[in-house]
Amino acid sequence: MRIVEVVPSLDVAGAERVAVMLAQGLQERGHDLTVVSLYDPHGTSLGAELADSAIPVQTVSKRAGLDLAAVPRLARVLRQLRPDVVHTHLHALKYVLAAWRGPTFHTVHNLAEREAFGAERWVHGLAFRFGVEPVAIGQAVADSIHRIHGLAPRWIIANGIATERFRADPATRVRVRAQLGLRADVPLFLAVGRIERQKNHAALLTAFATPALAGAQLLIAGDGALRTAAEALASTLGLGARVQFLGIRKDIAELLAATDVFVLSSDWEGKPLSVMEAMAAGLPVIATAVGCVPELVSEDTGLLVPAGDVAALSAAMIALALDLPRARALGVQAVRTAARFDARTMARHYDEAFAERLTRGR
Repeated sequence: MRIVEVVPSLDVAGAERVAVMLAQGLQERGHDLTVVSLYDPHGTSLGAELADSAIPVQTVSKRAGLDLAAVPRLARVLRQLRPDVVHTHLHALKYVLAAWRGPTFHTVHNLAEREAFGAERWVHGLAFRFGVEPVAIGQAVADSIHRIHGLAPRWIIANGIATERFRADPATRVRVRAQLGLRADVPLFLAVGRIERQKNHAALLTAFATPALAGAQLLIAGDGALRTAAEALASTLGLGARVQFLGIRKDIAELLAATDVFVLSSDWEGKPLSVMEAMAAGLPVIATAVGCVPELVSEDTGLLVPAGDVAALSAAMIALALDLPRARALGVQAVRTAARFDARTMARHYDEAFAERLTRGR
């Protein structure tokens, strides 16, 4: 099968990482893969991963904003590639819809009300009604597609991760803590994600500022428009050296190995890879019960709190910081649960969906 994955860019973010892992997984299953990035790849790490896997990348050199000139360029690329299936992510759908008439799948990576807005939401709904196959990454996303677009997706396929990359290593824990200037026994929380409104770092920092957590440390990996504001809030709350803003990191697996508890304070989510990675690394997860997060985290693997409830978030963090044996027990179960997140399973399910669509089309 000749498959083309179309993404807006190869920036290192959740949907783009899923597209790359899926391309690699489908290639391992014997298919012919090409990734098309609407924007120029600019030598990103994801582009390098694709090069290492010998998966070709093409671009249509899209300009910022709505760029109608990119449509004929994309059409030419797709005519040359002659795919059996085109699979789109994020706002790439509207460009493919204008450039291609063959079998098309679109993965909805967030709740439908957060996936697209205004005219673009209307375009997505129209696409789903006239042949584009929507894929939901979880039941909450499937429900949102029905709520917003009035149809139930045929396919619910969970995002996957390379679970073996995140197996905890005790030696790594010691080394990374030493590099960060942290004691071996200090309770350590880690948050990973863009420092943007969605992730609500303000709630996380406020919850962490309680005196009951004075002996704990918090790492925040990621960058974004609100980083300066978050750093200022941490200073105002008197957190000082108890919080480290690490910026964008390529060593997330190592940071997870050094950590005791993973925390996610988002106001909304799809099905965050960061939670899956934390569970694969053997960490308990404290997270807001948004999007598909409750489909990942149960009472056996972590603690769920309402979005925006700072008191509940703080109480959950206190509970695990003061009872690290309980945290470790939750982490053991998290590893077992994470086995179902493997990227190979995701690739197999997409393979089956694509094959079924082509068979149905014939």
